[in-house]
Amino acid sequence: MSTKITYATMSADNPELNQSFDEAVQAVRAGLGQRHPFIVDGEERWGEGLHEERSPIDSEIVVGSFAQGTEADVNDAVAAAKKFFPIWAETPWRERATLFLSAADVMEARQFELAALVAIEVGKNRLEALGDVAETVEFFRYYVRQMEEHDGFVTPLSKLSAAEDNQSVLRPYGVWAVISPFNFPMALAGGPSIAALLTGNTVILKPSNAGALTGLEFAKVLAAAGVPPAAFQVLTGSGSKVGATLVNHPDVAGITFTGSYEVGMGIYKGFATDFPKPAVCEMGGKNPVIVTATADLDVAAEGVTRAAFGFSGQKCSANSRVYVERPVYEEFVDRLVDRTESLRVGNPLENGVFVGPVIDSQAIKRFEEAVAEVKSSGGEVLAGGELVTKNGLERGNFVEPTVVTAPESSWVWDRELFLPFVAVMPVDSLDEALARANDTEYGLTAGLFSNDEKEIEEFFDRIEAGVTYVNRQAGATTGAWPDMQSFGGWKGSGTSGTGGGGPWYLRQYMREQSRTRVR
Repeated sequence: MSTKITYATMSADNPELNQSFDEAVQAVRAGLGQRHPFIVDGEERWGEGLHEERSPIDSEIVVGSFAQGTEADVNDAVAAAKKFFPIWAETPWRERATLFLSAADVMEARQFELAALVAIEVGKNRLEALGDVAETVEFFRYYVRQMEEHDGFVTPLSKLSAAEDNQSVLRPYGVWAVISPFNFPMALAGGPSIAALLTGNTVILKPSNAGALTGLEFAKVLAAAGVPPAAFQVLTGSGSKVGATLVNHPDVAGITFTGSYEVGMGIYKGFATDFPKPAVCEMGGKNPVIVTATADLDVAAEGVTRAAFGFSGQKCSANSRVYVERPVYEEFVDRLVDRTESLRVGNPLENGVFVGPVIDSQAIKRFEEAVAEVKSSGGEVLAGGELVTKNGLERGNFVEPTVVTAPESSWVWDRELFLPFVAVMPVDSLDEALARANDTEYGLTAGLFSNDEKEIEEFFDRIEAGVTYVNRQAGATTGAWPDMQSFGGWKGSGTSGTGGGGPWYLRQYMREQSRTRVR
């Protein structure tokens, strides 16, 4: 398959791609429902009890039962990773790079099988699922290119005499924990893990219990490429036990967490106790789009639709607020409602379905609460607003993509909902729109639709967000791709100030050592 899948090619219609995906779904279905251990230093472990994971598409589909790690399992994994760290760190970076280029090839060869698994496990449509896997393949290759371009991050410095050699050398920290979410079960487990491993850290991954099988399959890809078992380990289990033990473990030298603001800030404040340690936390967003009177409204409506409702709004980059200049407000809303109502909601394994399920019953509850809040606060549901329980979807977690208006006092403007739910509001100027867009604790992504160069420059200069897009029809706030858009948040959306898939990301997995040698 030569077609390159990115999040900006969601409308691709490729018969060969669809046939390959459909065949992979049938193959993956045959292997569902098994019991899965986790691996500590190459040894299968069963921990304490099993967590049964069911697909959000259909509660009768058992993805599998996953061993739940204990504190003792975490301690053993950290001990193995710490013991192996000096060996891994001293492995020449070009040898590590070769392993990861091999892993990219392994994953690419399995892309349809892995995408089918992602689709079944978390409910992504086929192109979103293929994008999740393809992005991870690109993380392997892009981060290797970064190592090559920086010569392993060894930089010559000035010197006082011919007898003196000075260098800046970036060195790994040690054992690195990665705690990943359900919504990008391959890319958000793989991206940080690849970065940490490639730079010489050993890694322990704790995937979400709603993405456990994908996490274990990622480990198989690395093992097939030859990554040593003590260098990379996956522990399935709860956040309260496995996750908390990793966060509080004195021998874990660094951590990458992707998830909620509340949990991320708790990790950020509590991870380092005796001395500073790096905590890279990506913590969601309440992402705005601004539509000015100069915008192409068809492009804007399409961009908002894709960004608000792709993967049922379950992206930290999803568009959830839209501020529209008053002269074009009614016309834009009409176009947005028309596009929203034209979207096909259903089983995401079927070709042509854009909106699949939300992840669980808690998401259904949040949806019902948000719709009730709009109505009780004096707002209006312009499109959607209902659960979907017919046409074979009764056993899944399906809701309609929803467009609402709401008074500015309503909490739907403030809370990250992680749902296919977007609120729209008229504004009198770009200045007002920017003020409202920035009035949030988050600062992940933001979009603008305008054909005025002064407006565009003002947006870039004033918006408080780490990832910004102008006139992007493929996704007004979503769809970052390695080496194309760095992905990282400002304010309450991120702690590191550098974006995944960007030129500065690897730097945070290493610390600088200045070396002076007099001959």
